[in-house]
Amino acid sequence: MPAEMTLREVLGDEAEIQTFNVSSAKDTVLVARFAGGGVISYQRADGTHLHTLNTAEGFERKLHDLGIVIQPRENAED
Repeated sequence: MPAEMTLREVLGDEAEIQTFNVSSAKDTVLVARFAGGGVISYQRADGTHLHTLNTAEGFERKLHDLGIVIQPRENAED
């Protein structure tokens, strides 16, 4: 994924992306969960992005390390 592409451009309009500012990361953190894992992207001050694709276990571990708690979607199916 090119660093110039936003997470929205990578995942499309239907993806649920949450934005976080956390003290342990100098950049804005964008998070999108999907079946089997998720993407954590860092939006740098220069407008570029660092996208990290993660397995379910890696995704949860990285969110925990960042201190991010993802709220469940209101319309999520059980």
